[in-house]
Amino acid sequence: MPDEQRYPSNPGDHDGGAPEFVLERPTLMDGQAIYDLVCRAGLDVNSPYAYVLWCRDFAATTVVARGRTASGAETSPELGGFVLGYVRPEQPDTYFLWQVAVDPGYQGRKLARTMLHHIGDRCVRQGIRYLEATVTPDNAASRALFEAFARAHGVEARWSPLFERAHFPQPEAVTDVDQGHEREELVRIGPLHTSIAASS
Repeated sequence: MPDEQRYPSNPGDHDGGAPEFVLERPTLMDGQAIYDLVCRAGLDVNSPYAYVLWCRDFAATTVVARGRTASGAETSPELGGFVLGYVRPEQPDTYFLWQVAVDPGYQGRKLARTMLHHIGDRCVRQGIRYLEATVTPDNAASRALFEAFARAHGVEARWSPLFERAHFPQPEAVTDVDQGHEREELVRIGPLHTSIAASS
């Protein structure tokens, strides 16, 4: 399985000098960039150490997107996006997607969809048949992303409760339950059988 794949930054954009997305495994040096992007994207922020460690221990199940020209020169030192995930130890046929983020400057280019299909292709090649993630009930964009991924693979996205508010620590100052961490629903997609061309 190739470690790097190149995709046009916009559908139908194949001009030789047009920016491209290069999707590849992260290096240790990407830990800081992932942390910075998490902060910019407004996701739940974990420690910088966690992201550096992730880039060492879970690089094979993670993808980062870099903006480059067709000649291979990087257009930006910052990442355009990433997908963090791992194969569940108790369910080796299942990939759990932990975090996905796209830099605000790269939004509108279908980069999240492209990265998700890239991960899906990796899963199929490795014999992994299911993709899981958790999504809060009000996150319409993420729910639509996973539903579209399931449709592209011709399978169903099954939703079920997983993490409730009570599973998360709540600051002592919080008195209104609506101010705490939202509940998270599990989406399970599969079985995956066919690779999808991410640029389609």
